[in-house]
Amino acid sequence: MQKIDIIGDIHGCFHELQELTALIGYNWDTGIPIHPEGRKLGFVGDLTDRGPQSIQVIKTIYKLIQQDLAYYVPGNHCNKLYRYFLGNKVQVTHGLETTVAEYKALTKKEQQQIRQSFITLYENAPLYRILDEKNLIIAHAGISEELIGKQNSRVKTFVLYGDITGEKHEDGSPVRKDWALDYKGKSFIVYGHTPVKDVRIIGNTYNIDTGAVFGGKLSALRYPELEIVSVPSTMPYVAEKFREFS
Repeated sequence: MQKIDIIGDIHGCFHELQELTALIGYNWDTGIPIHPEGRKLGFVGDLTDRGPQSIQVIKTIYKLIQQDLAYYVPGNHCNKLYRYFLGNKVQVTHGLETTVAEYKALTKKEQQQIRQSFITLYENAPLYRILDEKNLIIAHAGISEELIGKQNSRVKTFVLYGDITGEKHEDGSPVRKDWALDYKGKSFIVYGHTPVKDVRIIGNTYNIDTGAVFGGKLSALRYPELEIVSVPSTMPYVAEKFREFS
């Protein structure tokens, strides 16, 4: 059985990534985190935006994937950065501006390398990952039971943005259904996307986005042990960014 340490939304918090992986036994001597017992890392997407070191995070995850040392699925911020790098018209807002500022500060040659690395990373990533003979699924915003095994536009919307209803809140953000409450499947689903103060466990679902970029924690779920390990964030705390569930 593959042993995997799945890490929540990093959002450019490279320092926390280093600290968390070191805490669970990964060695950074070669410049990337490698586990002496051959454990792999898993990433639920949203590697960049808002945090201080998005470029460094991209470089690290790209190298890990190239060496088959990690699993990565894209998040909505990854999708937007990908479209930006393709030259599509996207609004450089909601955190993308920090990644773009870092990118623009690079030399032309470095820009080319980062752009190509990220495009390769994104284009080779599945929308969600089915691992350990269907016992484990990694999806950025989660996935409902009936969508597992499918690939279509509904799946893409769900895994990137959550179970959106099409309605909007007063602040313009999309209304999302709490899909985890309805999930009764046997597979463990590990996801992020919605910042919560502590890892939220409902049935076999684990939301491991503990808001590192908003001053919470960066968390990992160790599989198959189902042990949660977190490190505190160095970012300022922004209380309103954390979702409270009734």
